[in-house]
Amino acid sequence: MHAAMLLGMDRIPVIIREMTDDEAVVKMVDANIQREELLPSEKAFAYKMKLEAMKRQAGRPVKDNSGQNDQNLFGKVSRDVLAEELGESSKQIQRYIRLTELIPELLDYVDQKRIQFTVAVEISYIDQEIQKWLFEYIKDNGVVKLNQITLLRTQLQTGAITQAKMIALLNGSQPGKAPSSKLTFSEKKLREYFPATYTASEMRGIIEDLLEEWKQRQEAELPDDEEV
Repeated sequence: MHAAMLLGMDRIPVIIREMTDDEAVVKMVDANIQREELLPSEKAFAYKMKLEAMKRQAGRPVKDNSGQNDQNLFGKVSRDVLAEELGESSKQIQRYIRLTELIPELLDYVDQKRIQFTVAVEISYIDQEIQKWLFEYIKDNGVVKLNQITLLRTQLQTGAITQAKMIALLNGSQPGKAPSSKLTFSEKKLREYFPATYTASEMRGIIEDLLEEWKQRQEAELPDDEEV
């Protein structure tokens, strides 16, 4: 419709279908996720919207006699159905939806690839007030690693923490302080796998993306973590 308006058209052919709000949400998400390049934040909110709409459409199930929590079971079943439709694993759907628990500033960093996907999922379980401190820390220091966030979450389980104590904790657990060996590849070797027109920056970005995908596939084989 917007394109037609720009062209000065006052009439366009349309198909009108009567839908409930939830049916419309499902159709909208299905149309939008067909795009090839979706930001992590776009996937996160699209998956969340569709999953919630699917749950409302199906209605809450009756609790059986097995003693299992019906709401958690229903959530997992719905997520499995969504995963099958999208061609993603149920665990990966769960991780993407966790990103919606991040404050906007940190979610922007995920889209900009300043925070790794796996690290972002771990941060999503942290109180949003402390997420603000983390944003300031990342802005000043450039990056946080998974082991730092894991250590922070462990510390938070023991009680409250101040911003100063958090900074000291993260600084004290920065990787690279102990001697370590280096693994390097020559540009000549890497050029064997890329078109000649690719810059070093473009090659680095693709390598990082492929490594992140491999890591996510490895983690998908681990037992489920916290439920959405």
